[in-house]
Amino acid sequence: MTGHNDGYAVSGASINGNSNLLVELAGLLYQGRPDGELTVTARVPRTHHEVSEALDSFARFSNDQFLDTVSLLAALSTKLRTAGGNYADADHATDAEIRRILASGRYVAPEDR
Repeated sequence: MTGHNDGYAVSGASINGNSNLLVELAGLLYQGRPDGELTVTARVPRTHHEVSEALDSFARFSNDQFLDTVSLLAALSTKLRTAGGNYADADHATDAEIRRILASGRYVAPEDR
């Protein structure tokens, strides 16, 4: 199940493999998520209240970005898996059409045309 068009090549196995890699990457990234307790050491009275607020704001922002990244990787994996399934369906449909033409067609010699 491969195809070529305008210099691009498609392989169903490659699509599924890359989809699995994206899910694995999202899982590994989530397992290594930032530790929210790290900001505890920079809270008042250990640090100035402005430093504590800035660090807390940054920690919340970075956690939000982290969760967005994990969600994006998971969504891309799902989209890629769907594209692979659609490609396989189209490939099977093309295969069926070619088989139908070959089975129902008849050969006409060039001189008899």
